[in-house]
Amino acid sequence: MQKYSQSATDLIVKLFESIHPLSDDLKQLIETHSYVIDVKAGVRLIDIGQVQKQIYFILQGGVHSYYIDPAGNKISSWLLYEGELAIAVYSFFSQKPSFEAIETLEPCSLLVLSYEKLNELYHQFPEFNFIGRVLTERYYIKSEEKANELRMLPAVDRYRNLVERYPEILKRTPLGIVASYLGITRSTLSRIRAKV
Repeated sequence: MQKYSQSATDLIVKLFESIHPLSDDLKQLIETHSYVIDVKAGVRLIDIGQVQKQIYFILQGGVHSYYIDPAGNKISSWLLYEGELAIAVYSFFSQKPSFEAIETLEPCSLLVLSYEKLNELYHQFPEFNFIGRVLTERYYIKSEEKANELRMLPAVDRYRNLVERYPEILKRTPLGIVASYLGITRSTLSRIRAKV
């Protein structure tokens, strides 16, 4: 565990303040209650069946979340990079076992805030409740957008949308994981990439 880093906390404060201004007291408590960890690629931050006790803000690196389908295949449900929150929403907020795992795709620096400390901040600072609500709304909007893309868009359009959102994704993410996230096979992804 690394000691608190001012620049690291500044990044998450900037994210929160893009939603609502933070009081100096709230900023100080975020600094006090959070810490930075550096992890290698291939590390599971949470495994299927575990309860997620921390939320992770990605300072550097990328992660994916995945679940195991009935046939035993690993299916990527989220790809997340710098400036995003890595969270198994159901597990974190319900404090029940997770249906998905979160794993680092590359070496990562992560700002960590525990479930207990997050709830303390919610109780002490009404503005932080508002920020939490907006972040949750954003998560559900992204979740529905992804579900709608999988249901309604052809694979080539899903691919284009992903590359538009994350221009460097193909350099940073194994193609098998990208294909899984898009709901296609790796060979289909190769054919799409050859055409686009």
